[in-house]
Amino acid sequence: MPGRLLPRLLLSLAIAAATVILPSTSCSNHECQMLDPCSSNGDCAAGLFCGNCPADGANQPRCIRGQAVQPASIVKGLPFNKYTWLVTHNAFSILNEPSFTGTPRLTIYNQEDSVTNQLRNGVRGLMLDMYDFRGDVWLCHSLKGQCYNFTAFGPAINTLKEVEAFLSANPSEIVTIIIEDYVRAAKGLTKLFTDAGLLKFWYPVSEMPTNGRDWPSVTEMVAKNHRLLVFTSDASKEAEEGIAFQWRHLLENEQRDGLLWW
Repeated sequence: MPGRLLPRLLLSLAIAAATVILPSTSCSNHECQMLDPCSSNGDCAAGLFCGNCPADGANQPRCIRGQAVQPASIVKGLPFNKYTWLVTHNAFSILNEPSFTGTPRLTIYNQEDSVTNQLRNGVRGLMLDMYDFRGDVWLCHSLKGQCYNFTAFGPAINTLKEVEAFLSANPSEIVTIIIEDYVRAAKGLTKLFTDAGLLKFWYPVSEMPTNGRDWPSVTEMVAKNHRLLVFTSDASKEAEEGIAFQWRHLLENEQRDGLLWW
């Protein structure tokens, strides 16, 4: 990595992958309070969720409150790329997510919260793996560019509709989607985002800064309703579908560097 990093889009990658031990609970139906043992979000009172953090010495899930503070609420007026935004890796790979194929899933799970709850808890970037599957675009945690019954999570439109609902309900929020892209169907992603009702929030690739220039401020992006940033790992999609190629706008460090995404 070069010694000087250009002021490009800054994203912080959060990877949540934990083994869950389900305890017996003495409360349920949204009656559990802070630090009470729980087995699901449905046990916990409003504003709390059921989570486990081994790094804090916790060995079983408890009702906790954990929400990221939005950086633009602390320091206002900066370009979008001057903030650090919380991103979930494999945001769709959710523990206990039901199978849409009827086949038991064989994969590694990264998240415990639904995408909606991730967004409610302060996540502002979603990393999604998209594949051609069953004549549609699906989210799969798979291998070798192929989605299988046992690696499939569900149609991508379901998750994108959660994003649309969040952006519609929160008119000052901005969400970034980074696609690990295995979709080969012609205009497959264009149709997907259109059907999900997300084009009204789209940040046009033609207006995205390049060559290290700063992005607009959060206020300016919200005023234009440019509140959805979408990046793809497939360089051809920028010319074919107007979806930004990620490495034209992002930089990534090696894990051993101990730095952030830029």
